[in-house]
Amino acid sequence: MLNLIIGYLGLGIMLCLACIGSAYGTTIAANAAEGALKKDSEKSSQYMILSALPATQGLYGFLAFLIWRGKDFAANGIIYFAIGLAVGLVCMFSAIRQGQVCANGIVGISQGHNVMTNTMIYAALPEFYAILALLAAILIG
Repeated sequence: MLNLIIGYLGLGIMLCLACIGSAYGTTIAANAAEGALKKDSEKSSQYMILSALPATQGLYGFLAFLIWRGKDFAANGIIYFAIGLAVGLVCMFSAIRQGQVCANGIVGISQGHNVMTNTMIYAALPEFYAILALLAAILIG
């Protein structure tokens, strides 16, 4: 019974941390976008694209949650807890750091610099680690 509880706890932690990271990351970038709109509102679509990028880590946590739903937590609870904690933390920090990269790009765009493409490339780097964590969870699970 304890293994079952620990396994489901890992599942919940994974989903929660990934979603918390996405919420923080998107609001970090969105706060920059709100300020940038006051300076140059014509580039709002670029701000919106960059603000939305950190939301993907929450989707990765949700995808892993869906994949793990039918697993046997009673037999392998501690393994699923460890994987859930690892994936959740990686997704959370990845989303937060990606939000900071996007926020800096949004500020640069609002100041007249053509940095949209570069910012998207830089923002893809922390996301790569969230994707690796998701793939590891899928392969281990």
